[in-house]
Amino acid sequence: MSVVSVQTPGGAYPIHVAAGRLAHLAESIPADVTRIALVSNPTVMGLYGAQVLEALKQTGKAVIEVSIPDGEAYKDWNTLNSIFDRLLGERLDRKALIVALGGGVVGDIAGFAAACFMRGIRFVQVPTTLLAQVDSSVGGKTAVNHPLGKNMIGAFYQPIAVEIDINVLQSLPDREIAAGLAEVIKYGLIVDEGFFQWCEQNVDALVKRDPAALAYAVQRSCEVKAEVVSADERESGLRALLNLGHTFGHAIEAGLGYGKWLHGEAVGCGMIMAAELSVACCGFPAEKVQRVRELVKNIGCPTVPPSWPAERWIELMGIDKKAEGGQLRFVLMSDIGKSHVQAVAPETVATVLAGFQ
Repeated sequence: MSVVSVQTPGGAYPIHVAAGRLAHLAESIPADVTRIALVSNPTVMGLYGAQVLEALKQTGKAVIEVSIPDGEAYKDWNTLNSIFDRLLGERLDRKALIVALGGGVVGDIAGFAAACFMRGIRFVQVPTTLLAQVDSSVGGKTAVNHPLGKNMIGAFYQPIAVEIDINVLQSLPDREIAAGLAEVIKYGLIVDEGFFQWCEQNVDALVKRDPAALAYAVQRSCEVKAEVVSADERESGLRALLNLGHTFGHAIEAGLGYGKWLHGEAVGCGMIMAAELSVACCGFPAEKVQRVRELVKNIGCPTVPPSWPAERWIELMGIDKKAEGGQLRFVLMSDIGKSHVQAVAPETVATVLAGFQ
């Protein structure tokens, strides 16, 4: 088992990465927990519910199942409130604990519920998609979507543990693997050129779900994210680099309707767009854009964005959380493994967008 440590002002916790980790979830449940609320969706419960319930029974604590609908379209206030209805109806107290079993939607919304219920109760992340394992389960970002923007209502709230079972990745659809690999690539692009090269060299093994390749990709991704989050928990500076491709990606998700493209698919395409914008703004080598595009293509993500007028793109991106004083700000690269946040004039963005039409 690999153990990655996250150290933040909001809490220190381990990320356990291993095959078969679901059977050992009881190890991350504190002795003083009164009851456990298992938040998941029917799809994930159908695959892993029995195994997880059996593992949690080893704690001797009562487990309440809280089912929410499956899909990004349900990551909203109504679903959040349905979780509160269940927790309050079962009269859980402040020493109850939430276990979030599922992908990014489950982790984000269950974590936000934990942050709010009784002004904050403990929770454990058990991510079952590759994207959630390498990104959304780590770092304490919790949220729901709003019709006007993705993840606009939420809180920074750290789990007490992240339990990653590599075995669950074998049951994912190919699109989910591709979406997760987009976030894996991102870590190489922002801070680790060697890891990006490793991804290029091992892309076939990753797509074919080779356990050893996936285990290393997850571990290294978690290491990079843990380092960044430990240095900047609340995204006041360094952590913003984790949003490479996300300004374009979130615009794609909001513009098409949440769930049309998977989050990682939108980010993968958004990283290509960010690379092109980096050429225009900060000297990113033009020939390296093709390396980014080729790797995004090889993992199975879209490489061509929606064909919208520049005005529509800029309208959608104006809601981005990195925007300041009405200025659009993007994570850009001067080279692979070297990134920064930079304000970009709308005219420059429009010129780059025209190249994708």
